[in-house]
Amino acid sequence: MALVTTERMFKQALESDYAVGAFNVNNMEIIQGIVEAAMEEKAPLILQVSAGARKYAKPAYLIKLVEAAIEDTGLDIALHLDHGEDFDICKKCVDDGFTSVMIDGSKHPFEENIRLTKEVVDYAHSKGVSVEAELGKLAGIEDNINVDARNATFTDPEEAAEFVEKTGVDSLAVAIGTSHGAYKFKGEPYLDFDRLKAIHQLIPDTPLVLHGASTVLPEFVAKCNEYGGDIPGAQGVPEDMIKTAARYGVCKVNIDTDLRLAMTAEIRKYLCEHPADFDPRKYLGPARDAIRGMVQHKIKNVLNASGKA
Repeated sequence: MALVTTERMFKQALESDYAVGAFNVNNMEIIQGIVEAAMEEKAPLILQVSAGARKYAKPAYLIKLVEAAIEDTGLDIALHLDHGEDFDICKKCVDDGFTSVMIDGSKHPFEENIRLTKEVVDYAHSKGVSVEAELGKLAGIEDNINVDARNATFTDPEEAAEFVEKTGVDSLAVAIGTSHGAYKFKGEPYLDFDRLKAIHQLIPDTPLVLHGASTVLPEFVAKCNEYGGDIPGAQGVPEDMIKTAARYGVCKVNIDTDLRLAMTAEIRKYLCEHPADFDPRKYLGPARDAIRGMVQHKIKNVLNASGKA
């Protein structure tokens, strides 16, 4: 039981066509729900921290909560920086004990993305830490990442191969049609699997990452709206598409929106049904249980990662 890098996790996933869930964390209840599900399913696990989470909860608190989760469950967990914007934040997270960092240079021109990623790779690898990078842009909003759909660009397979060779990055986030947030598609869901296959064929030993991969489960959207929410028309990535992606090199699937919806749906329900209650434990407990059930469903039925730890 320890904080571990993603190297062994991804190697096994790549060989066996399943994906490891990477779940964004913001507080104790979210962490507890996720790790309890992973423990029950004996599944590999990545807990990841975004810019918003760092600002909200502070890294010191989140790191200690993850360490407590490891002590409590006996799981090996990778602690990952999600969407690191520059070298300095990646270096700080490496120095603070993160075992994996993402440098997101996708907003930069190709050569600058290579230069920045290589700088992070050189430092992180010297400390035994794994590095993820991103090539191509996803539409949608995630914390301070906001890319208009009109400017979103898919990952070019040839550029992906060149990028990996020049940077030495451990895993690569690719843009094939997913997006951040609860509104991923305006019409029929579409992922460019031909593009994903081409990327995987050119860099078959490189684990690929799917950002914006929440399925936006309809039952949680409906429950949110039933108890006072206002999120009509929310739509995520169909679960079958996630399963297909895992057959073509996708080893890490990022999930955040589904956690937020599960938690919020249960809190709304409880507060509506118990208007006199004001003890946070009364509504955060059911919210934690909802996260555990949702994550367990993902591990068993979408990621096919049960019993893989």
